[in-house]
Amino acid sequence: MAGIRNGFVSFKASVKKGFEYVKAFLVGNTMKLMARNEKELSEADLQIAKMQVDATNAAENTKKRISKK
Repeated sequence: MAGIRNGFVSFKASVKKGFEYVKAFLVGNTMKLMARNEKELSEADLQIAKMQVDATNAAENTKKRISKK
């Protein structure tokens, strides 16, 4: 039973990661569309990358926490 629960939590973390990637894409592209200069465009790219890394780290931390139990 614990294996099923761990699998579900792992799946949930992966789905949440996917939603965070979509959110990063939408927020970043909105920032790009509203950018007035090159600096704001590069800041939008950095924001997209940061949000994706944060999503990946959160999912990996959840999966590691599950595997330690």
